[in-house]
Amino acid sequence: MRLNFLGFGQKELANPIKVDLHSHLLPGIDDGVKDLDESMMILSSFEELGYEKVITTPHIMGDYYKNDREIIESKLKEVRAQLEKSELKITIDAAAEYYLDDYFMSVIGAKNNLLLLGENYVLMETAFLAEQPVYLKEAIFQLQSGGYKVMLAHPERYEYLMNDWSAVEDLKNRGVYFQLNLNSLVGYYSPVVKSFAMKLIKKGTINFVGSDCHNARHFETSKSALKHKNYQKLLKLQLLNNTL
Repeated sequence: MRLNFLGFGQKELANPIKVDLHSHLLPGIDDGVKDLDESMMILSSFEELGYEKVITTPHIMGDYYKNDREIIESKLKEVRAQLEKSELKITIDAAAEYYLDDYFMSVIGAKNNLLLLGENYVLMETAFLAEQPVYLKEAIFQLQSGGYKVMLAHPERYEYLMNDWSAVEDLKNRGVYFQLNLNSLVGYYSPVVKSFAMKLIKKGTINFVGSDCHNARHFETSKSALKHKNYQKLLKLQLLNNTL
């Protein structure tokens, strides 16, 4: 599905991407929004930019953010209830951003019911290290063997990929989907991350784009990124957001 950039007007927004698939908008359970009011404010802002759906993805980390399906679905119910009281038309679903650690490997091994984007995408992040994480290839193999599709969150931010293009090619050859952070296009994280993001786009490796929105500051940067020339370059790729 090719997405064409049409530009933005003051009253008429023409954002071709209707689904944001990486954010932290369930209040109080990770490093994202702190309360329900902040969730609603950001969801309202997403709707103003032309989004129709948000799939929010709280962190799950064995030693830090001990979220699970029960916690996430309970918070999602709260946000949905508030949305129903509002005049907003945007919808919200929830999956998770799984951190590649011992806990995640145990979850995969136990064939637990993973929280998914769409029907079978698992969003996974790793440490931002110079060396490729030990469990990475094994996690990909086990997930794919279980019928899941692996989506790697913000690959442009990992040193082990920046330092070794063959590692990028290896992941793509293994069928891993890449999800770029919108704010990387404008240097929010660093000029180095921005440069690598553009290389990934030029090489055609990106499959999804997400806001990774944690708070109002993140959102404002995302809003500016939608008008940036680098966003137009990204939209020349066959992005899959609107299939979710």
